[in-house]
Amino acid sequence: MSHYAQPVLESLDAAVIRRWSAAGLAALRGHQRQIDQLNVFPVPDADTGTNLVLTVTAADAALADRPDLDGLGAALGCLARGAVIGARGNSGAIISQLLRGAADALAGVDRAGGAGLAHALRAAHDAAVAAVAHPMPGTMLSITEAAAKAAEAAAGGARDAATPGAGGLAAVAVAAAEAAVEALRHTPEQLPTLARAGVVDAGGLGLVIIFEALAEIIADRPPTADLVGPAARPGTVARETGSEAYAYEVQYLLEAPAARMPGLRVELSTLGDSLVIVGADAVGTVDGDGVWNVHVHVNDVGAAIEAGIRAGRPHRISVTRFADGVAANHAHAGVPEGVAVVVVARGCPGLADLFAGEGVAAWTDHVAPTTADLLTAIRATGRRQVVVLPDDPDARAAAAAAADTVRVEGVQVGVVPTRSPVQALAALAVRDASRRFGDDIIAMAEAAGACRYAEISVAESDALTVAGRATAGDHIALVDGEVNVIGRELTEVCVTALDRMLSGGGELVTLVTGADAPEGLAATLTAHLATAWPFVEARAYHGGQSDRPLLLGVE
Repeated sequence: MSHYAQPVLESLDAAVIRRWSAAGLAALRGHQRQIDQLNVFPVPDADTGTNLVLTVTAADAALADRPDLDGLGAALGCLARGAVIGARGNSGAIISQLLRGAADALAGVDRAGGAGLAHALRAAHDAAVAAVAHPMPGTMLSITEAAAKAAEAAAGGARDAATPGAGGLAAVAVAAAEAAVEALRHTPEQLPTLARAGVVDAGGLGLVIIFEALAEIIADRPPTADLVGPAARPGTVARETGSEAYAYEVQYLLEAPAARMPGLRVELSTLGDSLVIVGADAVGTVDGDGVWNVHVHVNDVGAAIEAGIRAGRPHRISVTRFADGVAANHAHAGVPEGVAVVVVARGCPGLADLFAGEGVAAWTDHVAPTTADLLTAIRATGRRQVVVLPDDPDARAAAAAAADTVRVEGVQVGVVPTRSPVQALAALAVRDASRRFGDDIIAMAEAAGACRYAEISVAESDALTVAGRATAGDHIALVDGEVNVIGRELTEVCVTALDRMLSGGGELVTLVTGADAPEGLAATLTAHLATAWPFVEARAYHGGQSDRPLLLGVE
């Protein structure tokens, strides 16, 4: 029985898809924790809702980045590609393939009515079934099958976008949503594990929420109350589906020809279970290269990745060891509170203890960190909000790339554009956990920007600079990245650089001495400040950097 009086919308177009994407994401976020706690097939889980949210977030962001798209098929295609690229876990991979199937069905279509929606839902279901190695009843696919059948019946049996059906768009949308709700309620009858726990399928609940968001937009049908049974226990094992015999979840994006996917499916099927392969660009092609999201549970991680290498070029590789999630899920339903900070202080091992005392993770190796290095550091914090303080343009670029990568994982990363460890110290001094994340980043960026920085290094060869000619062995002071002082004697160069920096004002000087700095350098400079600049406070640290005898900061 339908629960609406008058249809609100008569056709499906790009504008409706945009509204649906935003509304579906908001609804999933509202139910995220509830879905996380529901999954019990075959073992309790704690991330199904999170995976759905991350996947739909990536899809919605991709569509938001393309305001120029005004056709229905084009908008769905963009949404699907974003979902495939950002798909997380089994449920996310299936959602992305549902969108992919719907997009293929309506490719080139600007508007659609009830028949078009029914056709898209059938194509979505068929695509998802094709992507899953071993479809099972009582899961997300049972929901999509029921919704597609009801939609086709409401559309008068029409099975393509062009055939006029008896039912309008609102009737089809409502029929699909109501059938999805009913199918969800029957999932415990299809999976004994659900029946024993007294709950419905978690991924299925996520799909119902998405179907109901579409029906609410098109037909003003309110969401159904009491979709689930008693709340399940909080998850204790970080997996969504599959046998306990496999210890790792492997997921990666793969650039490869469509023709190689059947062979990859066979190879991965022999290694494990929960295999889902979904495509972003190569759907419907035979030999063309495309982007694929590959998800599988295995024991031999290397073999799963090597299979991808033989098929094409895997990247954004993610490996999760299920056992690692057990302790964390017992301790918290979510993640630790608070904001984490990662500081890049290249070649300054002496600052490691100082940063550790501030509760900050620090990169102090002599080589600059790569994007992979910063990804590891960000993920190791275990927090959902992380601030990164780089120390040069290369590190900033790596941090920005890492931030883009973890965004689809639900991690919010703020990169403060620091250019020296002394600016990082200035930023940390104003950190305030009571502030909103965005406000704290702004305050840290302002503090870093207000800190002038300099580094004293030794010229390796003769050169002509803006400050004059330098010969090999000269000490050079770079202030804010520009050569400012050149001289043979280290202390003299340091004093001159300090005086020039303080001539523009300053209340606090930070001195970070290097491994080759002469003993007493910091004390000499502190004594000079006490005499020449009596109202300036000085702080000295041993950084241990081998390539720069001194780092200076003036605030």
